[in-house]
Amino acid sequence: MMYTLVTIAALLATLYYYFTRTFDYWKKRNVVGPKPLPFFGNLKDSFLRKTSLIVLNKNIYNAYPEEKVVGIYRMTTPTLLVRDLDIIKHVLVKDFEQFIDRGVEFSDKGMGANLFHADGERWRILRGHFTPVFTSGKLKNMLYLITERADKFIQYVDEITQQQPEQSMHQLFQKYTMSVISACAFGVDLDDNIRNTLEKIDKMIFSANYSTELDMMYPGILKKFNGSIMPSYVTMFFKKLVEQVIKQRGGRPTDRKDFMDLILELRQQKTIEGRKRFENEKQPTLELTDSIIAAQAFAFYAAGYESSASTMAFLLYEMAKNPDVQDKLIKEIDNVLKQNNGEVSYECLNEMTYLHQVFDETLRMYPLADLIQRVTRTDYKVPGTDITLEKGTPVIMSGWGIHMDPKYFPDPERFDPDRFSMENAKKQHPCAYLPFGAGPRNCIGMRFAKTQSQVAMVKFFSKFRVEPSKKTAVNITYDPMRVFLLPEEGIYVNIVRR
Repeated sequence: MMYTLVTIAALLATLYYYFTRTFDYWKKRNVVGPKPLPFFGNLKDSFLRKTSLIVLNKNIYNAYPEEKVVGIYRMTTPTLLVRDLDIIKHVLVKDFEQFIDRGVEFSDKGMGANLFHADGERWRILRGHFTPVFTSGKLKNMLYLITERADKFIQYVDEITQQQPEQSMHQLFQKYTMSVISACAFGVDLDDNIRNTLEKIDKMIFSANYSTELDMMYPGILKKFNGSIMPSYVTMFFKKLVEQVIKQRGGRPTDRKDFMDLILELRQQKTIEGRKRFENEKQPTLELTDSIIAAQAFAFYAAGYESSASTMAFLLYEMAKNPDVQDKLIKEIDNVLKQNNGEVSYECLNEMTYLHQVFDETLRMYPLADLIQRVTRTDYKVPGTDITLEKGTPVIMSGWGIHMDPKYFPDPERFDPDRFSMENAKKQHPCAYLPFGAGPRNCIGMRFAKTQSQVAMVKFFSKFRVEPSKKTAVNITYDPMRVFLLPEEGIYVNIVRR
């Protein structure tokens, strides 16, 4: 009996040591931060799904208002949370070569080759070749696909709101963004079967799963053991979808001018080259396999539909609460459309400056995918401090914390689009507003996300306005099971015909 107790005690002591072995890392470097717990580090509430990781990072940001940086432990991995905007600018822009990697790699077979998660030379090559896909010229060519889906969507909204004015904005606008992404990415029109499959996939992609925490505790483990943060069902769906589209188009671009056409142009090259940074450097290349194409299609789909649907839902929530802002927005939309004979063109959207301000303010208050992370490629002395980070140290930023910091945005809980007037925007620090990140690794699909959302909002407010309903939340609580910000109670408003 005594031997058993001693063995158990020794085992517990060993486990305790193992799961706390790194917890003096920041203390040795004189970096302040919250006290970690064995195994969890500072992620207990996120790990237990009591709060989302985005909310947790914001809470840590708020707890240290006088600090430039905060030392935290994501599980047992020491991680630096940067609060100072000048240091953030170094990480994301000035010293980008030191922070090119996100450090969240996983199996190529499990969609790990996508542009968001790819690191190193692979990321450089993919980014260089896919950036032209999202130019304003390419968007203009795809605009007809977006406006056609928007018109069908508004007709659908008109039909359902005659019976039931109160609607869930997130679920409603997912129908629109799914149809747009399906058309622009794959050249596919949604039927009930595909829609049901995509809704099933939505829960798989955007629900928190423990592979993320596993990779935080053992950085690189997923890549090393060919694991993935994506279920195999998701992987197989996108691979089959891409194979089907390639087969339908005979492996060659058509005249649709959609995302797959642009990818098929690249695919004909078979191997794509990166840019040589040094004269004596070997030419970096990447074979553009169907698996890599599927990974890009997955990233475009996942990022493109969910973030826009949520942004529009939050925007309408704020319009219902702020009728004066809504009136001003509707007036601008009516005036610009009148000057353009009712046609929604790319140039027409650019004329709607107040609409842009409303979007920017929505994303300030609700930066949905607040996942800004980089990893040091070499030892790095943090500017303006005595701290030197070891190679491989993760560095994270809470964009939401910054957006709601009264130092940068006075009275941050108030919805005020005038913060983003041309005059006021010029006064902002370049890293005070980070809904799409900053620097060379910012969101590649930013223009597309804004365009599909603005088209929908112009069409919507041309016919409807929104008002609070019985289910419109006064105070929002966020779903801890969701990777992106989404209220547990949903986002409900009444849609009223003008």
